[in-house]
Amino acid sequence: MTAGDLTIEPDPATEAERVRWMLAVEAAGVGSFDWDLRTGRLEWDDQLLEIFGIARAEFGESLDDFNAALHPDDVARVGAAVGSAIARCGEYTAEYRVVRPDGCVRWVQARGKALAGDDGTAVRMLGAAYDTTDRHDGDARISRVLETMSAAFFLLDDEWRFRYVNAEAEKLLGRPRTDLLGGVIWELFPAAVGSPFEEHYRGAAESGATRAFEAYYPAPLDRWYEVRAWPGADGLSVYFSDCTQRRRSQDRLQLLGEVSDDLASTLDTEDAVARLARHLVPTLASWCLVTLSTDQRHLRDIGSWHADPAGRDTVARYARLRLHALSPTSYLHRALRTGEVVEVPDATREITGVLTGEAVDVLRELAPQTAYAVPLRARGRTVGAMTLFHDAERERLSPEDLTTVVQLADRAGLALDNARLYEEQRHIAESLQRALLTEPVEPEHLDVAVRYLPASRAAQVGGDWYDAFLQRDGATVLVVGDVVGHDTQAAAAMSQVRTLLRGIGYASASAPGALLEELDTAMRGLRVDTMATALVARLERPVPDDGSGRTRLRWSSAGHPPPLLASADGHVEVLDGGGNGPLLGLLAGRERPERQVEPEPGSVLLLYSDGLVERRGEHLRVGIERLRQALQDAVARHPLSDDRGDLERVVDEVVATMLDGDADDDVAVVAAHLRAARPAA
Repeated sequence: MTAGDLTIEPDPATEAERVRWMLAVEAAGVGSFDWDLRTGRLEWDDQLLEIFGIARAEFGESLDDFNAALHPDDVARVGAAVGSAIARCGEYTAEYRVVRPDGCVRWVQARGKALAGDDGTAVRMLGAAYDTTDRHDGDARISRVLETMSAAFFLLDDEWRFRYVNAEAEKLLGRPRTDLLGGVIWELFPAAVGSPFEEHYRGAAESGATRAFEAYYPAPLDRWYEVRAWPGADGLSVYFSDCTQRRRSQDRLQLLGEVSDDLASTLDTEDAVARLARHLVPTLASWCLVTLSTDQRHLRDIGSWHADPAGRDTVARYARLRLHALSPTSYLHRALRTGEVVEVPDATREITGVLTGEAVDVLRELAPQTAYAVPLRARGRTVGAMTLFHDAERERLSPEDLTTVVQLADRAGLALDNARLYEEQRHIAESLQRALLTEPVEPEHLDVAVRYLPASRAAQVGGDWYDAFLQRDGATVLVVGDVVGHDTQAAAAMSQVRTLLRGIGYASASAPGALLEELDTAMRGLRVDTMATALVARLERPVPDDGSGRTRLRWSSAGHPPPLLASADGHVEVLDGGGNGPLLGLLAGRERPERQVEPEPGSVLLLYSDGLVERRGEHLRVGIERLRQALQDAVARHPLSDDRGDLERVVDEVVATMLDGDADDDVAVVAAHLRAARPAA
């Protein structure tokens, strides 16, 4: 270029920078446009023509040519964005679809800026565009996944606007997505302001950490929601589900858990049922009676309670009178016969019609409005009933409450029957029991001590037994078991169970879990018709023995209390992790959970039957903790050496501490002391 005699050459540095910029733009797939608003000429570079799929010879360089390439549904929207930028002399942003000449539809993201002339109006628009089809295809795939999810999901942008809402979210939020998309959550759901929803959503966005919570949204939704909120680059992702039913049934579920825990804490029938009556009142009844049944002929009220302390003596008096005064056609007898819940809507009038004598006056004093007789069933038989009474101020049971009552009755029935079975097992012949009490094995690296104490209040004993024997591979097996039985046939079955376990254990050299599984299978195959709890422990030494004293302890339980392990320093641990399998003879073929530890030399392992720890009116966990403390104290007072008498003294002290004289039930104990490692030669 010349000016007079002056020739102006382009600056090499500037030209190099321009080339680098053009190469970078081309590599990124970005095309550019230049639109002269005065002449209407629209210029596209080669990259933009390639994005639109138009040959340069076919492009007329006008806005009409651009609009012709747009998807018909996007023309108006893009035109509005362009017009707004021109009017403001501002920036233009739009994402739209392009229909290429071959019919292929592509997504394009464009940005531009309108430039003003001398008079302040826009005279030119410059901009760039690039293909975003791949991103949209990915978004579409994600959208299909989100639409098929069972969980509700929505996405909020940085301005708290709904950007995506799936079908499940529409349902749970009670609004179509057309009403939600683009709207601000605090405006669409004003009750969320100041609530846990706002607290956690804003907290997640500010901290960048996930929030999980449950919160209630009032009417018109009137629901509880379980929510997880994840902050991300696209905004706040919210997954949620309706947990209203769970929250509203929480009290009922808590009651079920408390009753189940309480019933499982003892096998004493009367004590367990008496506590059941107290659980039901006042949550589900104003007052309650619980009845034990023997063949539906011999009935006995063994539990009663009233919400008002002043009414408890009256209820107890009615319990002493009513069974002898009730007609055999009464609601209670009908529930026991049919095994179905019987509701008495006008209770005072209806029940006095089937009562005689003094019981009529006592019932009128109690004045129930509604009564429910709910049978207690277990293993196909009715073992009793609980009768719930409602005063006039109390509403009838809802369907959900009635379902809870039936569930409680089922659990109580099973607990009653378990208690009955437990009581009957004490009739197994003492001679058979004593015959099973063989001397324990005495391997070189172990001291083993055993104890068996029959129940002092019974002439005959139960099905408790112990065993200690070697397997073919040299491992030592310790066993404590307790057979549930009805008669002398069950006593004989107990002998079979012990013999089977010992024979299978020696021949197979199986681990405890597998040994219990094989025993269960053998019991079913040989038709040993009984049920039993058992705990099998296996002590394994290195083969050949390296003199280190290392021992691996593996154990598995079939419904039996957990073993205790006292370390060499005297600390005692309850080995209660890893689950507790079902009783033997109940679910054959079920895989048995098994745990293992490596106790240090000098440790003491203690196995026992429940007679050692169970007490009337006390949770089983309390007895186990008392045993743990007794073992810890005994080991501290009698340090263990290689003298076998040391372990005997520890076991004697533990048993004496736990029983404090007489045993209310049979007690079997097996203890093993892992001798210290041999000194190196």
